[in-house]
Amino acid sequence: MKRRWTLASVALGLLLATGVATAHGVTTRFDAPIPLVHLYAGAGATVALTALFLTVSVGDVALPARRVDLLTPDTGRVARIAARLLFLGAFAGAVYAGIAGPANPTENFAVAFTWAVWLKGVGLLAALFGSPWRTLSPWRTVYDGLSVLEGDEIALAAYPDWLGDWPALVGFAALVGVAENLTRIPADPQLTAVLLVGYALVMLLGGVAFGPSWFERGDPLAVLYRLFGRVAPFRVRRAAGGYELDVRAPWRGCTDAVPSLTTAAFVVAAVYTVSFDGFMEAPEYQTLLFDARDLLGTGPVTSVPLYFAGAVAFLAAFWLVTVVTELVTDGGPDTSLRGTVLTLAPTVVPIAVAYELAHNVYFVVLQTARVVDVLGGPATDPLAWLTLSAYWTTQVGLVVGGHVVAVVAAHRVVHARYERGGLAHVPLTALMIGYTVLSLWIISRPVAT
Repeated sequence: MKRRWTLASVALGLLLATGVATAHGVTTRFDAPIPLVHLYAGAGATVALTALFLTVSVGDVALPARRVDLLTPDTGRVARIAARLLFLGAFAGAVYAGIAGPANPTENFAVAFTWAVWLKGVGLLAALFGSPWRTLSPWRTVYDGLSVLEGDEIALAAYPDWLGDWPALVGFAALVGVAENLTRIPADPQLTAVLLVGYALVMLLGGVAFGPSWFERGDPLAVLYRLFGRVAPFRVRRAAGGYELDVRAPWRGCTDAVPSLTTAAFVVAAVYTVSFDGFMEAPEYQTLLFDARDLLGTGPVTSVPLYFAGAVAFLAAFWLVTVVTELVTDGGPDTSLRGTVLTLAPTVVPIAVAYELAHNVYFVVLQTARVVDVLGGPATDPLAWLTLSAYWTTQVGLVVGGHVVAVVAAHRVVHARYERGGLAHVPLTALMIGYTVLSLWIISRPVAT
């Protein structure tokens, strides 16, 4: 075990020593200090060598989980209620600020809170400590309050199994894929407020119709944050003695199959969308967009079919990997293609989380400081300390580290599922190398202005 991690640490250390690519989420634009081909080759080699070493090594990759008492039941209950009410108040404040606040988005609480502190910030929190959304969700808080007044959970019908996670998948594509990335809503306080009200109404109506199951399967943020929480190295959970903190390996939660094909598609959509978010800032995307607009004569709306075309391509690539995996192995306890999709899908979650962290961590820090400023707090520059070397190291470290975690998760899954685990690992490793190079290429591109 010690030799295994020594090799992985040396490989990652050599890669990080070479430097990194451009800035996403910060206003300064950095140029790569080394030829980018060296950066891509080093990153791809790190992922490939990690997979190879795990395949030829004897034994499994296992780190024991540790559990630490965090809060007593009474303290935990008070903290949970306070968090629910605080986030509900922030939601209401964002709606009010969007409607009645300053028109300038840089001075409006609704814009900075909704798109950075909430959407991205809670996602980063989920990636570190597990999803807090069951506690923070404002519509779930309102629903629970209505249920208390009613004396029982409100539900007109049972949530239909055939519906699966389809509402969440469609909602994710609409909210994050289209609204956040392809419209001017995130820069318009009033439109942001309208979106928040519409989102809340859909969630509350769904809750009244189907009960708490709707908030688990119909809310796109609930599904997204729950998937991110699979990678969390720290996990806060309720227990009989209060609240506990689990410290675990980051791949541990990525070895359990997802429950449905829709959830698997959600995983791939998340990987694709965080990549598309960064790609949109690159000059290559602007060229592609305007060429497509000229060819189709469709105007600004052209970005929407481009987004969905890319999503289809990512889904097709993942599907192809599962087909090839089945072809090159002797099978396992469940040799169906559906079983392979459900088993392999969670192993790519760390890739989405890694790029989300790399792309948004500094953006969230900056926007959180802006929220404090808008609310009357002191104006600060929280990234004044950030040096060029620190920025490059964190960017490459997060992207490549996440891909290495994905490789370890894949190793555990394929060796548990297939007799010929080494061959089963090859197609998925090839996909992960492709994701690695693509992610680093995206963050290496200059920001189009």
